[in-house]
Amino acid sequence: MTKYLNQEEAINIDLELFNDYKYSVDQLMELAGLSTACAIADTYRNASKIIIYCGPGNNGGDGLVCARHLKLFGYEPELFYPKRTNKPLYENLTHQCCSMNIPLAEANPSVEDLNKYDIIVDALFGFSYKPPPREEFVDILNNLEKTKTPICSIDIPSGWNVETGPSENSINPEFLISLTAPKQCAKFFEGKYHYLGGRFVPPALEKKYNLNLPRYPGISSFVKLN
Repeated sequence: MTKYLNQEEAINIDLELFNDYKYSVDQLMELAGLSTACAIADTYRNASKIIIYCGPGNNGGDGLVCARHLKLFGYEPELFYPKRTNKPLYENLTHQCCSMNIPLAEANPSVEDLNKYDIIVDALFGFSYKPPPREEFVDILNNLEKTKTPICSIDIPSGWNVETGPSENSINPEFLISLTAPKQCAKFFEGKYHYLGGRFVPPALEKKYNLNLPRYPGISSFVKLN
């Protein structure tokens, strides 16, 4: 059975990928964002209008990469990036999206606005997040909680505790793509679609942590989890 990681294990695996296997942040971000976009495109083939919520950390970077690939796949993505990170990596990813004419929403979309989209991609918070949310994100999460539009969460549904799952001001996604390996909170996921994405874990690292990852089909960058 595939292992579900606690927060400390998820952090340590990331550190080993960076320090021991010499992956760069942008390299893993590109692989994560691409696998997310591929899984979304495979699941929601008839969708068109998508809004991607990006947070200030690596999860938000995954969302920016995902937006760029969804644009290349023929979708109509938009971005909501309320707290931008002024590091070159994130500035470059944002520039790439803007250069591809992906609109950036300036204000928190209302529930009525969100209901006009086919899909919402949630890339606000990753596995380092601990509830409760900062004040500037409370209204954002409240609107996401109330919308009728399907939500696709990247790695961790925003507002959830990485180990104990849903908490106050948390969302209920229809789609979840776990990255590297599923986190313990994914045991509480009750949506329709749960995928594993990334396909970048070295065999020795998988063995060390007893991850027991499922085999990816063919050359796919994502695999469906039961």
